[in-house]
Amino acid sequence: MNGRALEAYFSTETERGQVRFPLQAADLLERFDALITVRGGGVSAQSGAARMGISRALIASDPALRPKLKKLGLLTRDSRQKERKKYGQKGARKRFQFSKR
Repeated sequence: MNGRALEAYFSTETERGQVRFPLQAADLLERFDALITVRGGGVSAQSGAARMGISRALIASDPALRPKLKKLGLLTRDSRQKERKKYGQKGARKRFQFSKR
């Protein structure tokens, strides 16, 4: 992960488990080595991106894994994005403080 070991990059076991999950689901944990580069977002989003990248790489190497990984939800992208700031407001939803007088 960005030039560091998995344990050094992701501090919690949850994030490390999320990255390992596609390999464990396909029973290929000991067979593959991965060099991953991630940018942007937070640590949790980066672990999710790494999980999807590993899943897609596994399908490229063996298309027969697709149904199993799809059933586990490993091929679905998290579609949530930051909402844009609106004009006349402080942010996407927050308004400037209202003053009656």
